[in-house]
Amino acid sequence: MPEVSDRVRDLIAQMTIEEKLAQIVSFWPDQGGNVVAPMQGEMAAESGAKSLAEITQHGLGQYTRVYGTRPVDPIKRAEWLWGEQRRLKKETRLGIPALVHEECLTGLAAWQAATFPAPLAWGAAFDDELVYEMGQVIGESMKKLGVHLGLAPVLDVIRDARWGRTEEAISEDPYVVGTIGTRYVQGLQDSGVHATLKHFVGYSGSKAGRNHAPVSAGPRELADTFLPPFEMAVLDGKVKSVMNSYTDVDGVPCAANEDLLTGVLRDTWGFEGTVVADYFAVAFLEVMHGVAADRADAAAQALRAGLDVELPGMDAFPLLAEKVRSGEFPEALVDRALARHLKQKEELGLLEPDAFDDEPPTEIDLDSPKHQAIARKLAEESIVLLSNDGTLPLTAAKKIAVVGPNAAAVEALQGCYSFANHVLAHYPDHEIGFHIPTVAEAMAEVFEGTELVTAHGCDVEGTDTSGFAAAVEAAEGADVVVAVVGDRAGLFGRGTVGEGNDAESLELPGVQRQFIEALLATGKPVVMVMTLGRPYVIDWALDGTGPKPAAVIHAAFPGEGGGLAIADVLKGNVNPSGRLPLSLPRSSGSQPYSYLHPMLGGPSDVTNTDSTPTRPFGFGLSYTTFGYSDLEVSSSVEAGGTITAAVTVTNTGAVAGAEPVQVYGRDVLGSIARPVVQLLGYQRVALEAGESKRLTFAIPTTRFAFSDRRMVKIVEPGDVEVWVASHSSAAETSSDVAETTAGAIVNEKKAAKVEIPGTATPRATVAITGPLHEVTTADERWVKATIS
Repeated sequence: MPEVSDRVRDLIAQMTIEEKLAQIVSFWPDQGGNVVAPMQGEMAAESGAKSLAEITQHGLGQYTRVYGTRPVDPIKRAEWLWGEQRRLKKETRLGIPALVHEECLTGLAAWQAATFPAPLAWGAAFDDELVYEMGQVIGESMKKLGVHLGLAPVLDVIRDARWGRTEEAISEDPYVVGTIGTRYVQGLQDSGVHATLKHFVGYSGSKAGRNHAPVSAGPRELADTFLPPFEMAVLDGKVKSVMNSYTDVDGVPCAANEDLLTGVLRDTWGFEGTVVADYFAVAFLEVMHGVAADRADAAAQALRAGLDVELPGMDAFPLLAEKVRSGEFPEALVDRALARHLKQKEELGLLEPDAFDDEPPTEIDLDSPKHQAIARKLAEESIVLLSNDGTLPLTAAKKIAVVGPNAAAVEALQGCYSFANHVLAHYPDHEIGFHIPTVAEAMAEVFEGTELVTAHGCDVEGTDTSGFAAAVEAAEGADVVVAVVGDRAGLFGRGTVGEGNDAESLELPGVQRQFIEALLATGKPVVMVMTLGRPYVIDWALDGTGPKPAAVIHAAFPGEGGGLAIADVLKGNVNPSGRLPLSLPRSSGSQPYSYLHPMLGGPSDVTNTDSTPTRPFGFGLSYTTFGYSDLEVSSSVEAGGTITAAVTVTNTGAVAGAEPVQVYGRDVLGSIARPVVQLLGYQRVALEAGESKRLTFAIPTTRFAFSDRRMVKIVEPGDVEVWVASHSSAAETSSDVAETTAGAIVNEKKAAKVEIPGTATPRATVAITGPLHEVTTADERWVKATIS
C-alpha cells in the first residue's frame, strides 16, 4: 500500500469490499443525455429507476461532469451539489464526500464560463507564463463551484495533422508541449484544483491519424518523443492525476500496460497521484481491444497495471467484489488504488469534518473582466501571420467586405472541448451564456467609421456554391476583402475537426478553396483569415503561381477574445507575434511529419517525394522586423553541464512588436540517427522600434539527451551546433545538411525553390566533453533565459 496518513489507513481498515470499490469509481448523473464521449450511447450504464441513494449506498469516489454535460445554471447546480455532498456525508456509513471532476481544456466546460483559446493556440503564442495565468483563473472558477479535478492538459505530441484531436494538443515539439503544459498544470493546481495529464501515452501517434488506432511507436520514439512532456509535468509540475490513452502501443492497450502505468510513471518517475481511466477505457479492454474476457477481467487487468479510478461510471470495478471474496483477485491491489484516491481526497480537504459545511456560492462570475483580459491577450499572441504583401494592416480602406463561413459564427472561434461545441451543439436554441463577438461583430467595433458589408459565401462543409455570387458582389464593391474560412470543431462526425473527426485530406474542407479563388478573381485584395484546429495544405495561397491572397492569417480556435484579436491584428492595433506550433504540410501524403527528423526524414535524391513543409515549425511574420547579432556560446562544457548562449535581439523596423526568440541545436555526430534541427529553448521578448535587448539562455546539455542503443538516456560527448533563429528552417550554416535546414522549399519535381523569410545567427560549435553522462529523472529539463 502507498504511504498514507493514519486517517486514510484507518478508513481503509473499516471498509467492506463493496465500500472500497465504490470509492474508486464514478457516477455520471447525466450520462444518458448528450453524446460527449466515445461510444457513450452503447456504454450507458443500466441504472434504471434507482435513486442516487441506492446508487451510492456504499459511498462514491467521484461525480462526473455535473456542470459540463448539459446547460445548467451554475448557482442552482452548486446548490444541488452541496446538498448531495452533505447527503453522502450524512447517509453513507463512512461519510466521505465525492470528488468532482470536469473538463477544462479551453476553460471550465460549463454554461456561462469563459472560453479560452484552444491548446494549439497556446503553442502558437510561445508564452508559458500567460498559460500559467490562464490555468489559475480557470482553477479559481472551478474551485468556487466545488470542482476538484480538471481533465486537462493534453500533452500528446502532434505527429499527424490528419488526427482530429490536433486542436486539443499544443505542438509537434515535445519541449514546447512540456513547458507550456507544465505551466498550465501549475496554474490550475496553485488555485487548489488538481490537474490531469492526457493521454498517457502515445495517443497522437496512431496510424494514419485515426482516433484510437493502434500505435506502432518503438521504445525510443516513446522514450524520447512521447514521454518527455509527461515527465516534465510529473517532476516539475507535481501533477496530481494522469489519464490513460485509449490506444494500444505495440499491441498492449495503455489502460492495461503495467510497464507504463507502474514501471515508468511510478517506479521511474516517482509519481504518487492517481491514474484515472479515460471514459469507458476499462470496459474498452473487453469491447474494443479484445484483451479481456469480460468486464470483471477488464477491471482486474486495469487495477493490476496501476489504473486507480474508473471513469466516467462504474461498469467494471464493482464486478471484482466476488473475485476478491473468492481469492481470485488480491484485495491488496484494490487497497493500493483506494489508498491513492483517498490520499487525493484528503489533500483536497474532502476528509475534513467540516467539508461542505460552508454555503454554496450565491453569485459567481465565470467570465469576469480578468478572464476576458487573459483570453484576449492569449488570442492576440497566438495569431500567426503567414503572408503579407503590405496590405496589412488595413489603415486606409473605406469599405471592407467581411465574408466567409466563419465570419459570423461564434462556434468557429472555439475548440471541440469548449462548452458551446461540446454540449450546446445539442441545444441549438440555447443562449451561449457569455460575451463572444464574432469576427464580423469585432470588425464593426474595431473599424468604427469604416463601411462593412457581409456575406456568408459558403458553408464550412458541403458542396453548395450558391452563396458565392453574393460574396463576390460584396467583394467587387469593397476596397478590400476579409474572407474568414477554416474549421468547425465538433465530436464524432459533427464538424471538420475535433475528437473523432479525423481527415483523409488536408485540403480546406468543402468548397472553401473555390470560394477564395472566386474572390481572388475579382482582382480585389483578399485577406484570408483561417480559424482552424489543424493546419491545411495552402501552398496555393502562399506560393502558387496564380492569384494569391494579399495576406494569410492562421488563428487556431482563438476563443472568446479571438474575434477582437483578429480585428485588432487586421487594423494594426496588435502586431502579430504568433509562430507556427507545428509545420504547415505540403500535402496529405507528407503525414506523419515532424521537423524533428533525421537527415533521411527530409528531401533527398533517393526519393521523388518531398515532405518539406510549406511553412516550417516556428514560422510567423510581423509588421516589423527583428535582427539577431553578437551570438556568444560556451566553447565547451562537460556532458551533464550547462551551455550558455547570449544574443542581442533588435527591433529593426518602425513599429513595436514581440518576437518569440528560438534557440536551436544539432548533434553533429551521434551514435544513432539524430534530428537535423532541434528546438533547445524559447523566450518572448517585446521591443519598441529600434530597441535592443540582450538575452542569455542557460541550456542544459540534457536538451541533447537521447536513448542510446542500450535504451539508456545519455548525453554523448562530441560537438554540437547552437544558433538562434526566427524559425526551425532559418539557419546560417556550413554543414552538410544545409539543404535540409536552410529555409528553402522544393516542389515535388525539385524545380523552383520558394525562399522562406527568416533570420538566424551563424552556428556556434560547442564541444561537449566526456565522460558520457547517463541521464536520470533528476536532471534539469528547462532552458532559462534572462533578459537585459
